[in-house]
Amino acid sequence: MKVVVRPLVNADLEGLDRLRTLVYPHLPEASDTDWNSSVWRWLGTHPLAEEMHRWVVATEEGDVVGHLAALPQFYRIGGQRIVAHTSADYQILPQYGFQAVLLMRRFLSTAENYVVCNGNSAVIDIATRLGLKEVGKLQVAAKVWNVAEIPGFLQSIPGPISQLLNLGLRTVDGVLSSAFLANDLKAEVIAGFDASFDELFESVAATVPCVPEKDAAFLRWRYGPGSPQSSATLLGVRDGETFLGYAVLWVTSDGEDGYLLDLTTRPGRRDVVRSLLRETVRFFRRTGVNNIRHMFLESPTSPQRKDLWRLGFVPRNKGRATLLVNLGDQGMHRTALDPANWSYTTGDGEMTFWLR
Repeated sequence: MKVVVRPLVNADLEGLDRLRTLVYPHLPEASDTDWNSSVWRWLGTHPLAEEMHRWVVATEEGDVVGHLAALPQFYRIGGQRIVAHTSADYQILPQYGFQAVLLMRRFLSTAENYVVCNGNSAVIDIATRLGLKEVGKLQVAAKVWNVAEIPGFLQSIPGPISQLLNLGLRTVDGVLSSAFLANDLKAEVIAGFDASFDELFESVAATVPCVPEKDAAFLRWRYGPGSPQSSATLLGVRDGETFLGYAVLWVTSDGEDGYLLDLTTRPGRRDVVRSLLRETVRFFRRTGVNNIRHMFLESPTSPQRKDLWRLGFVPRNKGRATLLVNLGDQGMHRTALDPANWSYTTGDGEMTFWLR
């Protein structure tokens, strides 16, 4: 069967909607064309939207059997601002699987710099074979308030007993939270992203060599009106007039899962991290979610595993995403290959753009 890889055109959109339902038949959101269209409209409002690219694999009859996008974003690498692309919405029908390599080749021939965070082992395999280099795997921390979510736990326990065990989990969690912190810093819900976020970002970029550019303008785009996660709750910590750090909290549309999409502080401020973590747990406990998830590279601006453990989070190996890079400047590339040089969470990349 002869196929061609070419840029996406408007006439392909209906075929792309059909492709998505065939590739992901188990996901209800795959058939929600309005929602998927809204995500692409939002991506089209990015300041670098003109540098976004989309390709399809199409048959001679015009059927869309594959798709890949390249999304641009600003990064600071070694003190210099660059634009790097990430792969997105990478999908193809199994019988055309070989064309997945051609799609990735098209992606890697388009721009100079690439930063990709992905949890799909097949995608990672193709990307690394074609030149992307692995930086490292992100940490996954999970906190569970529903025994049914605990790996290996018996699923046949009667409802009343499960409810009692869940109540016990939340009671123990309340004790852990109360004993976790002994400082005067208070994390509070704040209204939005003002100029203090610019100063905070510059303090991070001055210390951490590799970081997505997360100034107030980017964060307003990422979590503000039009974003798939526009309903996120924002926590902040201040010491007088100095802004010390923030956390972005989001609950899925079904109310089951809570995501800590971003937690960033001034470098080395573990006291701020702890304040944000404790209020994060309290917030999600009040909302009634069954579990909390956070995925990140450990850095001077992030939680440390010890802090998460003390609050009842446990590490998870399943679903860990890998950060990969390929930068045109060899000095920047070497800098970016060291995971200790990064400040990065899943809210910074394409993986969580599609959460709902």
